[in-house]
Amino acid sequence: MADIRVQLATNKKEKPAADQLGFGKVFTDHMLVIDYTAGEGWHDARIIPYQPITLDPSAMIFHYAQTVFEGLKAYQTADGEVLLFRADRNFKRLNKSNERICIPQIDEDFALEALKKLVDIDREWIPNAPGTSLYIRPFIIATEPSLGVHPSRTYQFIVIMSPVGSYYAGGIKPVKIMVEQQYVRAVVGGTGEAKTGGNYASSLKGQAIAEEQGYAQTLWLDGKENKYVEEVGSMNIFFKIAGQIVTPALNGSILAGITRDSMLQVLKSKNIPVEERRISIDEIVEAAKNGTLEEVFGTGTAAVISPVGELKWQGEKIVINNGEIGEVAQMLYDTLTGIQSGKLEDTFGWTIRV
Repeated sequence: MADIRVQLATNKKEKPAADQLGFGKVFTDHMLVIDYTAGEGWHDARIIPYQPITLDPSAMIFHYAQTVFEGLKAYQTADGEVLLFRADRNFKRLNKSNERICIPQIDEDFALEALKKLVDIDREWIPNAPGTSLYIRPFIIATEPSLGVHPSRTYQFIVIMSPVGSYYAGGIKPVKIMVEQQYVRAVVGGTGEAKTGGNYASSLKGQAIAEEQGYAQTLWLDGKENKYVEEVGSMNIFFKIAGQIVTPALNGSILAGITRDSMLQVLKSKNIPVEERRISIDEIVEAAKNGTLEEVFGTGTAAVISPVGELKWQGEKIVINNGEIGEVAQMLYDTLTGIQSGKLEDTFGWTIRV
């Protein structure tokens, strides 16, 4: 692919104060766009001013949801350096999603270099207040104007970026999670392990029900037996039972979270027992009853760690660790955010300097 064409914005946007960032509401001055045409491949890589996308009403993304996306962050260190966290893994996972959704593979090395260039151009947008970062959203959409049901012959790969505030403005607070009983998110053989928009659309009903009952998110069970724990809408899930950490094994319907993988590596490096396997909701309930359920926490890009203080299952409320964050979750949060911000040595080789 040829070099990246750059068109700088002439009118710079006003940047919000650190305490007014929120999540995904304000966007930087520039975006990355790369086109794909069948027979030509990916071409015309360009960094341009952030702007609306113009598509034909018959563009296939609108009708058949052929799209994939990723989420990652850039951080500013105390000495002003800019770090990406495991961005190479995001592009590798994007290609895995591409394969499932019949989207052409991207050049992962080129995508990473293009991203670094985009971040460098908009580096002044990276907030430096504690807990803040620059959220990065790469995505691909099918753009062919056609109502025929087939993989699109044209696509756009786009990256947009948004400065985001600390997920926990007042410190880490455990969340309440409702276990979904009626609806399912994904099944083995479906698209559950791909990061595609349809998975999130199918989770909205359960999320709405949870919020109506005062719960932050939904914990999904498997789509076949409605028995085995899978993941929360926006994060993977971990349990500490009798001193051992357990997380659902990747079975084809669970997203392979990059934060999940990072946590597993940290746990193993500290010789904390950890197991990836099937785990039923009945086992969780029994552990709560006999006092061996010590911690529950979710992992994901946005929050890094989300301690779970309460689970609701079949009308019963299960309180975990008196509704407080546990020591393992706190250690994992401190370790990962320390590496991401450059405060701790990166012994894993995860950070990428821009």
